[in-house]
Amino acid sequence: MALGRVKKEGRNGMAKRISFYIVGRCVKLATLLLAISILSFTLVSFSPIDPVQSYIGADMTRVSPEQRENIAEYWGLDESKPQQFLNWGAAILQGDMGTSLIHRTPVAQVIGERFLASLALMAVAWSLSGVFGFLMGIIAGMREGTWVDRLIKSYCFILASTPGFWLGLLLLMLFSVWLGWFPVGLGTPAGILAEDVTLMERFRHLFLPALTLSVVGVANVALHTRQKLVEVLNSDYVRFAKAKGEQGFGLLLRHGLRNISLPAISIHFASFGELFGGAVLAEQVFSYPGLGQAVVQAGLGGDVPLLLGIVLFSTVFVFVGNVIADLLYKVVDPRIRRGEVL
Repeated sequence: MALGRVKKEGRNGMAKRISFYIVGRCVKLATLLLAISILSFTLVSFSPIDPVQSYIGADMTRVSPEQRENIAEYWGLDESKPQQFLNWGAAILQGDMGTSLIHRTPVAQVIGERFLASLALMAVAWSLSGVFGFLMGIIAGMREGTWVDRLIKSYCFILASTPGFWLGLLLLMLFSVWLGWFPVGLGTPAGILAEDVTLMERFRHLFLPALTLSVVGVANVALHTRQKLVEVLNSDYVRFAKAKGEQGFGLLLRHGLRNISLPAISIHFASFGELFGGAVLAEQVFSYPGLGQAVVQAGLGGDVPLLLGIVLFSTVFVFVGNVIADLLYKVVDPRIRRGEVL
């Protein structure tokens, strides 16, 4: 009876902690979205770009002042900036992200279409950078002080200080212009319907942007994994294992893999923000039709609804990545689970 009561109280306590965790995360996300919305709208308000002029385009000289006023009234641009923000916020709370001034379609539809392309790009780059970064970190840590370790560290330091757009231009010149192995840009071949494009053609257009993102992302994972592995190999329990005859990758798998996976998991999932920022530059260099390119178009065209919609979406995307990193960190490390359930 006593044992059952203790187990029941333990389950109830766990449920309460889980509930508090979920509520706390939701409050943090709501506060973050509110702050990001206010800051983004304020910055856009000071932009010298005229949204009405961007909407009209090349026909600006043919539009009368009365027509300009009608267009501004239609889009709500004739109201004060605080009122515009309140109108936009009220629509967001109702699930309406507005209509894009550039694409003349709902913002949610534009984000949905562009996000699929960006998701494929970021998923491939994120997976490659995580796998290769983790393996390179293990190799460097196991060969500490050797020429292999120095070579990997030098490679990572060079990549960490290399601008992503410059690397993209270099790969574009080498593999597309000089060698002609891959297309110069775009997500699909020009002049071909999307449903007629083969999977191989999509991969050829995706390869160079994904390679640019993954190569830059390798450095952080590799360096942190190497540093953690060096600390693990110099610990007392690993020295005791070596004294018992364990060595090589068997020693790594038995005593070091879980410990070195902690920083790799945390850093890699926390890199969603850098990944999204890198995707913006990569998509511009390779004219890849994703969210990054849409952000630049919205900023240059004064498309406030689309710009703010993408900002909110990317904020949620990065926030979810950080939450997943926290959860996986606690799943991998049992010491954290003893202190708190999540």
